[in-house]
Amino acid sequence: MSGHSKWNNIQGRKNAQDAKRGKIFQKLSREIYMAAKSGGPDPDSNPQLRLMVDKARAANMPKDNIKRAIDKSTGADGANYEEITYEGYGPAGIAILVHTLTDNRNRTASAVRADFTRNGGNLGESGSVSFMFDRRGYIAIDREDLDVDEDQMFEDVINAGAEDLQTSEDVFEIYTDPKDFAEVRDELQKKYELDTAELTMVPQNYVPVPEDKVEQLERLIDRLEDEDDVSEVYHSGEFPED
Repeated sequence: MSGHSKWNNIQGRKNAQDAKRGKIFQKLSREIYMAAKSGGPDPDSNPQLRLMVDKARAANMPKDNIKRAIDKSTGADGANYEEITYEGYGPAGIAILVHTLTDNRNRTASAVRADFTRNGGNLGESGSVSFMFDRRGYIAIDREDLDVDEDQMFEDVINAGAEDLQTSEDVFEIYTDPKDFAEVRDELQKKYELDTAELTMVPQNYVPVPEDKVEQLERLIDRLEDEDDVSEVYHSGEFPED
């Protein structure tokens, strides 16, 4: 596992994400709909739906919005969404994965391709960069005002069933096998407040972003995240801390 802190990238983009809360709710609704459509409307018997509902609650999505998304999955007039992942390279050769949920693949492909082209990137073929990422469960616990040393956290993390712990002055970062993520998260929640808990794609190696390419790469990521059909954007870039 790379020694780079995923926390830096998360914190660096948090304010921008908060400003897009309405759009985030829209995307979460589609993800909840898709999970309920494929695995049933009961979170207790549908692990993927449970994860999506937990994700929505963590984003402070209203309960009524969550219920409407689940109810929609049982109706005959619901839109038919499909999941498509696009792969490409951004400025400075940064690998980028774009997960989408769409009811019109031509519209989505055109929009994603345009975002890459107009912002110094290139859309690649399927499989061109996905091999550089691993699916992982990711949990972050802020160390501020937390009276727990690394040894105690390591013991708790291992006992909960996690695979790896990375420690910095600011945060404990825990990585899990995807299938163990929910169990590890629930176990750690008994003792700690979790700042981030999600299934994500983690690059096997982070690539430092040259200072003269930071603005261009950020603009590309912003454009992709602004697309209605885009649910997640993952990249291998390591931004300067400032």
